Amino acid sequence: MIKISNSVYLQENELEWQFIRASGAGGQHVNKVSTAAQIIFDINASSLPDFYKQALLKRADHRITKSGKIIVKCQQSRSQDFNRQTALAQFIELVASVAIVQKRRVATKPTKGSQRRRVDAKKQKGATKALRRNKSDY
Repeated sequence: MIKISNSVYLQENELEWQFIRASGAGGQHVNKVSTAAQIIFDINASSLPDFYKQALLKRADHRITKSGKIIVKCQQSRSQDFNRQTALAQFIELVASVAIVQKRRVATKPTKGSQRRRVDAKKQKGATKALRRNKSDY
């Protein structure tokens, strides 16, 4: 069982694991061993609650395909086990992030004092620049 939140769990068989050759430095080791871990998760065929499914499908994330699959790839380490753990942590973080409700922004007006300070600062900058000008520029 994979814990997403206190009330949401996924079966391990819903995740499809692939181990592929990692790119980048590593010498001959990187050419022989499949250390990069990749998770493929089908959102529509999963046991996630509908709220999670809809929110994930709406999310604009490069790891979510148009066909409704999440693909998380990790190749940070030369260790397959470490890459597997990191990919799983990234997957859980992505799925759990849709349950966090953003606070609504309340529009506010600048105070009179802040408006006055801003205008005074602009006048001071203008006066400083006016002193730098040549008298022949007028």
